[in-house]
Amino acid sequence: MSLGSKEVVVNGPKVSFEIFGLKITETVVLSWVVMAFIIGLVLFLTHNMSKTNPSKKQILAEWIVQTMNGMVKDSMGSRNLVYAPYMATIFSFSICGSLISVLGLRPVTGDFSVTLTWALMTFFMIQYAKIRNDGVLGYIVGFSKPIALLTPINVLSELATPVSMSIRHFGNVASGIVITQLLYYALTALSNAVGLHTFPLFTIGIPAVLSVYFDLFTGFMQAFIFTMLTMANVGAAYPEEE
Repeated sequence: MSLGSKEVVVNGPKVSFEIFGLKITETVVLSWVVMAFIIGLVLFLTHNMSKTNPSKKQILAEWIVQTMNGMVKDSMGSRNLVYAPYMATIFSFSICGSLISVLGLRPVTGDFSVTLTWALMTFFMIQYAKIRNDGVLGYIVGFSKPIALLTPINVLSELATPVSMSIRHFGNVASGIVITQLLYYALTALSNAVGLHTFPLFTIGIPAVLSVYFDLFTGFMQAFIFTMLTMANVGAAYPEEE
């Protein structure tokens, strides 16, 4: 695709380096950077914690834990609070993985393999919960309810869960990357068309405003939606609490 004299090329993540013939993409590198940042932030917030004289960072850390526990309790029930650390990890990884685009880096959530991996983890957690509650035989028989004729549809519906979750998250982030790049090149072409070759005036301001929406608002919302869907799907695998 070309806009004026500019050619717009939208590619996947670049290969950063190779190890024994294995190509390591920038998604892998940035994922490790995000993980290192999250670990460092957790260590900072939980350092020198005190029961009698909590610091501001400890209060913040406790608020985050209580908020996540409350979300899990409301969505999955109090007996499933064991899933709270997993949900907190998914949420923090998702939002940080998206917000690194503010630094001019490619968001890791813009790689389908990342969101698909998270969705597959959720999928296997759902299957584990169902087998644990219903047994292997009950799990298999469950696909034939309410009538055996719906078995193929029930199986496809179950398999569609990780696909729909991963595509929703990836699609929103990836579309933001494409739209932002297209707009930037269009504004550059417009600046060239009016004679502003050395100073692309129209590229100032507008891409930054758009970045606020795609990087901040959309990044946070997609992290929240993905986490809530994970809690809803895993929680639905357990019987309701009395």
